[in-house]
Order: sequence, then structure tokens, then C-alpha cells
Amino acid sequence: MRLRDLVYGLYGRRVEGRLDPTRVPRHVGVILDGNRRWARTAGSSTAEGHRKGADKIQELLGWCEETGVEVVTLWLLSTDNLNRPPEELAQLLEIIEDAVRGLAETGRWRVHPVGALDLLPGRTREVLQEAERATDAVRGLTVNVAVGYGGRQEIAHAVRSLLKEHAATGSSIEELAEILDVEHIAQHLYTKDQPDPDLIIRTSGEQRLSGFLLWQSAHSEFYFCEAYWPAFRKVDFLRALRDYAARHRRFGV
Repeated sequence: MRLRDLVYGLYGRRVEGRLDPTRVPRHVGVILDGNRRWARTAGSSTAEGHRKGADKIQELLGWCEETGVEVVTLWLLSTDNLNRPPEELAQLLEIIEDAVRGLAETGRWRVHPVGALDLLPGRTREVLQEAERATDAVRGLTVNVAVGYGGRQEIAHAVRSLLKEHAATGSSIEELAEILDVEHIAQHLYTKDQPDPDLIIRTSGEQRLSGFLLWQSAHSEFYFCEAYWPAFRKVDFLRALRDYAARHRRFGV
């Protein structure tokens, strides 16, 4: 073991030992950013950067289990990413499929796809749906895999679903308008019946949400980390939890 790794390990245990277990976020959202930039700095291909990023996912989920997090939402592919060059997109989708299969095969986590699955290739859609079916009875950590996800699209989908539901009962638009509130829309989001994210982490140094969980993040705390996603370490995760625990959450007040 290198001296640097030993030092970070000791520091990580120190940070973890000082975490208040009563102030751990229930739901953590993670924007896994920086795979391509990591690849460039490492002199590797873009595909290798995505593979390294995929390899990091199970590590992260293990850290979440250890610290008491209950729900994790991983943004693996945005709707904008679907416009990438066909060859790069095909490689990325294959890597995501392998990663999701791996999550399901562990039997440790309940996998729940979130996103516009109808926009995805049939094979990718089937992998996501099969992972959900295979882990439906698992009572461990819930893992939302956001593939083909966009925050604005999610809200539009929720409104369409709500309108169709009320139309099926014979209700008019005017009747719906009289009773509509935020909870009606929340119950048609991809993450319905889940707690909203308490903490959202974005790697790679970018300081924006880019549409991630737009509705659900109204009262979330944000943590931006300089490390590219493949280089994200447990100590970086623990620092995010420590920072979260030190904040006074105001919930918009």
C-alpha cells in the first residue's frame, strides 16, 4: 500500500468516526460526472473512462450502506446524452447495461429505473426492467438508476400521467384545476413514494444540477467535489456527509 493511500485511509476512518449517525441523509443523489475528462488525463479512451466510472458504483453503494443511507439516485445517462455520436452512445449504453446487471446480481440492492425508458433502445430498456423485476423483493438499499433522464421531461411526464388518470375517471380539466396541488404531481414522478433527496453530490468540479431531480431537489443540500467520478474516493464521500451534517437545513424558510 502506498503511503498516500495509508494516510487517506486513516483520515477517512477519522472522519467516519466523527459522523453523527442521526444526521446522515436518507436519500443521496449523485451526478456521476467527469468520466471523459478522467480518461483524457489518464491517456485512456472515452470508453475506458466510462468503464472506470461504472466500476466505482458498487463501491459507492457499499459506503452508503455502511453509513445508513436508505436511497441513492445515480444519474448515469441524461436525455441530452442520447444525442452523442452513435458509436460512443452504443459503447456507453453497453457499459450501463453491464453495470445495472451487476447491481442486480449482487442481490444486495433494490434497483429502480428512472427516466424515459421509451427513448432507450429495446435491449437497454429490457436490462433495466429485468433488474427491477429481479430485485423487487430485496429490502436493502434502494438504487434509482437514472438512464435517459431529464428533470424537465420528468415533470412533463408526471403532468401527462396525471391528466390521463383524471380523464379516465371522466373528470374535466376544470375539475382537476380546482383540486390540483403539488402532491398530485409528486405522486406521478419517477421517484413517487420515496423521500426527496437530502443531499446531492456532483463530481468533476461542475457547480450546477443540469436538470437533475428538478422537482425533488427543492430543499436538497448540494455538495460539489473537484474529483472526477472514476477518482472519487470514500474520503470524498465522507467529507460530503460531514459537510451535510454541519449545515442548518432551513427547508426554504
